[in-house]
Amino acid sequence: MGEVAAKMKIMPESIDTDLVELKEKLKGVIPAGTDLYGDIIEEPIAFGLKALIVTLIVNDEEGGTEAVEEAFAKVPGVENIQILELYRI
Repeated sequence: MGEVAAKMKIMPESIDTDLVELKEKLKGVIPAGTDLYGDIIEEPIAFGLKALIVTLIVNDEEGGTEAVEEAFAKVPGVENIQILELYRI
């Protein structure tokens, strides 16, 4: 079984969401067997709103990103999660 790089976009609930705190919370809920690749990047969207771009290395198995998506969705301040790219490593 191999690994997959998953690039995700995390939208905060509002422009007032503390992104530094949100990044730390996201790092804290990454499931075992999943690794953060690089830093969590802020991407400007519009009118001061910024999304967080997270790249993770997950196992290449059915539902590989589901555990991460579920963990991130439970973090206070997260509005939604979108998978941008998936690459087999």
